[in-house]
Amino acid sequence: MAEKEKKKKNKRSCTYIGGQAVLEGVMMMGKTSMATAVRDPDGEIQVEAKRVKKGKHLARACKIPFVRGIINLVMSLVRGTKTLMRSAAVYGEDDEEAGRLQKWLAEKFKVNLMDVVSAVSAIIGVILAVGIFIFLPRVLVDLIPVIDNKHWAYYVLLGVFKLVIFIAYLALILILKDIRRLYKYHGAEHKTINAYELGVELTPENVAKCSRIHDRCGTSFLFIVLFINIVIISLATWAFSTYVYFIDNKILRFLLNIGIEIVLLPLIAGISYELLKFFAKFDNKFVDIFKAPGKLLQKTLTTREPDIEMIEVAIAAFKKVLEMDADETVPESEFVTGGILSKMLEATKKKFKENDIDESDAEWIYSLVLGVKRSELKKERMVRPSESKLIKEVEEKRLAGRPLWYIIGDTEFYGCTIKVDERALIPRPETEQLAELAVKSLEDGDKVLDMCTGSGCIAVSVAKNCTAKEVTVTAADLSDAAIMLAKENAALNGVSVSFVQSDMFSNVRGRFNLIVCNPPYVKSGDIPKLQKEVRECEPRIALDGGDDGLDFYRRLAKEVRSYIAKDGMLLLECGEGQAEEILKLFGKRDYAMVIKDLSGVERFIKIAF
Repeated sequence: MAEKEKKKKNKRSCTYIGGQAVLEGVMMMGKTSMATAVRDPDGEIQVEAKRVKKGKHLARACKIPFVRGIINLVMSLVRGTKTLMRSAAVYGEDDEEAGRLQKWLAEKFKVNLMDVVSAVSAIIGVILAVGIFIFLPRVLVDLIPVIDNKHWAYYVLLGVFKLVIFIAYLALILILKDIRRLYKYHGAEHKTINAYELGVELTPENVAKCSRIHDRCGTSFLFIVLFINIVIISLATWAFSTYVYFIDNKILRFLLNIGIEIVLLPLIAGISYELLKFFAKFDNKFVDIFKAPGKLLQKTLTTREPDIEMIEVAIAAFKKVLEMDADETVPESEFVTGGILSKMLEATKKKFKENDIDESDAEWIYSLVLGVKRSELKKERMVRPSESKLIKEVEEKRLAGRPLWYIIGDTEFYGCTIKVDERALIPRPETEQLAELAVKSLEDGDKVLDMCTGSGCIAVSVAKNCTAKEVTVTAADLSDAAIMLAKENAALNGVSVSFVQSDMFSNVRGRFNLIVCNPPYVKSGDIPKLQKEVRECEPRIALDGGDDGLDFYRRLAKEVRSYIAKDGMLLLECGEGQAEEILKLFGKRDYAMVIKDLSGVERFIKIAF
């Protein structure tokens, strides 16, 4: 009874999820998705998740015994190479020489250096594999003059050389620090899968206690491939040796043998895959004999004990695959890597357009993060991963609906840096014209009142641009929060402004040579029609001008005479189509004019008293 309970406790279920170690991370592969988790240079775990899409014919082929092994081998090689290069791209902070090469490729050919490296690496990888594991063993055996390819000893030695070269290769690459870390992530991958199959909660502490050896490891697959390779190639070469032997040219004969071996690789892959799947179904002493070499290689060479941080990465990849396989609505995600500026900017613009966001916001994001003018974005360059990460953070917040300048935290306004947040409206470009009109209207010693100051942008910019005129500036607003923000902006720009919390003129004292006002002027019924980020993020109190948008102008017309000095002036900003109605509120004036903004809209009203 006790023995049965022990077996039941140790019984494990086999998951369909497999994995691969990559640079500073782990890739996990499920039925419908794959996820690669990498710890980036900032110590954060980034996860790239993709849906695995197979065509109808390919899906059918993947169910055919032996054929599926060939398909899986090719797909694994392609996917593995791409995943390795993607993980490497997260570490794309290149040195100066690489940076110059990146820039040259981007400017001349609009090509990413990592794409070139990926293609070249794949080609070199194939050449090295053929050279080391096919070409070299043949050369070594042929160096032994007393044995020809008709003798059984030839094939025994060929197999021995292949085995020795394979193990020596795995051992030699351990000299490289990056490979040793790769093998640690390989161990983290195995531990995570083992923990899940044992029904253990996937916490770093629990996973760390599990074995780093796994039956379905690629190392075991490679060993089986090697064993089948030795058997099949030996038989095939021996079978064709009678025909090959009659070829006089030794080099041609040698190349023909190499060709036979390359042609037979798909058959070897197919048989090896079926054997690996067969052995994975059983757990007994007989099957353990065939599993033992692969497990020994894992234990001694291809896996190392990972640290907790590596295990965290492997768990992140595994959980993402579980999540995506369970729910097809879970969106894909990408690493934040560097890239070609024009392509990245175009991709961001496309996202913004699809989400009804002004494409110019994309240009502002890249301009601010990269520290260049918007006009200079046309000049091609590579965007580094660190820059791309900042761009991505702002982009995601913008896509979530937050206004760009609230995300950035400040904006430039008529020579001033103005802090902006949800306490006040974001200063608009046309309002800079209002500030300019105010500055040009002032004379030495004038007193200015900025009514409905909001962020304080007008009051601060007037004070900063009129220091030589010794102008006195007062700013008023109903909102306490807006007054606090305006005070912060005055301090930020080093100017002196007096602030008054006031419902229009209720707490204002004295008379002013210039009263400038940009009041709320949006019709109450039009607010739901505004852009989402405006109506949901910017304060309604700073937008709503009543049923016709003119409520504040009526109050101004009624009260302003008591607060404006003789020969004083009133400057107003208004909405499109409101100017004539506002002029009527102030009655007949000797001097009153409407001024258009840079877009040709009647935006400003100038009234002399």
